[in-house]
Amino acid sequence: MATIEIMGKTLNLDNNGHLANPADWNEDMAHAIAVKEGIPALTVKHWTVLNYVRRVYKQEGAPPSVRRISMESSVDTKELYALFPGGPGKKAAKIAGLPKPKACI
Repeated sequence: MATIEIMGKTLNLDNNGHLANPADWNEDMAHAIAVKEGIPALTVKHWTVLNYVRRVYKQEGAPPSVRRISMESSVDTKELYALFPGGPGKKAAKIAGLPKPKACI
């Protein structure tokens, strides 16, 4: 199993490079993961998405699709792609410490 060192902690990753244990995540780690993913700073809009994704995961056991995020988080699809370039569903889930959404390739 692959690992990553964030904030002095060695954490296990799943086969897709996401945290293997979402309980290991915290907001400080989100900033560190975002930087590794090419996002130098998390804005209020980033946090709107990250908090929404984590809330859905907690309630349903799986991260939501990009379509659902754009419909229910008040951040439209175009903005999602600008906030999380290269795949907003997968990247938002990764920064939020969650597994890759099933709808993502």
